[in-house]
Amino acid sequence: MNIIFSEYSIKKIYRSAFTLIEVMVVIIIISTLYLATQAAVGDSARKARETVLKNNIRTVREVISRFYRDNERYPAGIAELVEKKYVVSLPVDPVTERNDTWIIVPSAERKNDMYDIKSGAKGSTLENVPYSNL
Repeated sequence: MNIIFSEYSIKKIYRSAFTLIEVMVVIIIISTLYLATQAAVGDSARKARETVLKNNIRTVREVISRFYRDNERYPAGIAELVEKKYVVSLPVDPVTERNDTWIIVPSAERKNDMYDIKSGAKGSTLENVPYSNL
């Protein structure tokens, strides 16, 4: 069976196909949109980690304050908070992804208690605040 293309059918095929320029323009538009969304998604993940970090610090500070109200002294450390069931365990720092990088601040110099807690993560937030100052 011989297939014979008429001049009309060949022109119709060429008219319905995309040119290389049209394909390149579409690829450039899609690439630009992809890159724009990736930047927004990357920042939102970092912002979420920073929000969790701030909430964890706020929660531990509230627990320390509750312990102080109950016992009229600051806890000797996280172990005492866990022992007396104020917390189950020290939360994970979402920036370092570890729970042993926290900085324990004593109530006075050379005191062995837990007055405050800060993040031991290096770097700063999206607002350019060092993690250790949260």
